[in-house]
Amino acid sequence: MSALQTKRAPAEPGARRSAAPRSKSPADRRPRLVYVLLIALVVMFVLPLLWALSSSFKHRGDIFTYPPQPLPSPFTLENYTRLLETQPFWGWFATSTIVAVVSTAVSVFVCALAGFAFAKYRFRGKRLLFDVMFSSMAVPFAVIVVPLFVMLIKAGVTNVYFSLIVPWVAPAFGIFMMRQYAEQAVPDSVLEAARIDGASEFGLFTRVVLPLLRPALGALAVWSFLNSYNSFFWPLIVVSDPAQYTLPLGIQSLYAAEAHQVDLVLAGSVLAAIPSLIMFILLRKQLLDGLTAGAVKS
Repeated sequence: MSALQTKRAPAEPGARRSAAPRSKSPADRRPRLVYVLLIALVVMFVLPLLWALSSSFKHRGDIFTYPPQPLPSPFTLENYTRLLETQPFWGWFATSTIVAVVSTAVSVFVCALAGFAFAKYRFRGKRLLFDVMFSSMAVPFAVIVVPLFVMLIKAGVTNVYFSLIVPWVAPAFGIFMMRQYAEQAVPDSVLEAARIDGASEFGLFTRVVLPLLRPALGALAVWSFLNSYNSFFWPLIVVSDPAQYTLPLGIQSLYAAEAHQVDLVLAGSVLAAIPSLIMFILLRKQLLDGLTAGAVKS
């Protein structure tokens, strides 16, 4: 048989052609780049915390050794014992915790109440009042420190706890956050049904609105607690007695001393981080739900 008469045999139906390897498009590489960036950010934030935790169990002379030692050798609890025995650490801890807890509870309730009023009530001057409140977010806190301090002095308020709580009672960001969330999460039909059932306005807020605002309340509670607990500038203005220092002031005083007690500063920082971690662990679900609210349309 000649070559001209030969015909190519038909390909079998089940046969598959080996496809050439397809080069990955930029869209395929994008998730990997995002993961690499996220891992780099996690390492960047976690490494200083791990270094502080490890160094808090080292002697002062071993903290800045080169090359650095990842693990304390030898392991010692002397920094913690010296801190608790020579400094009024528990007094600082109690002041910061009490102020943060009380200011958070008051702030969450006041912001929820004000945000609900701005979202669901109509009254004269509502737009102007909201604009003034919202514009106050653009004013740095350092600008109002002196007027606020003068107002407290003229009012005769000398209680340290009251003075520390005042700036965190009604933050503009919290009111704005609760107003935005209340507009989405609280249907008008639910409010009208509760009014028909005879609920008072305050009972409507406490029994119907607050449960619907739970995710936003958790997120606002974490934000308010961290702001109050980590505040340094305002306590520096109003607190003069070292026994009534908050944790940021007390830890700063350890480093401001002539000896620069870095070992005690690290031990105090580790202990001071515990309430923040507990607050985040307890309210992590509400925090994530509150931060992601409105990201997906219902």
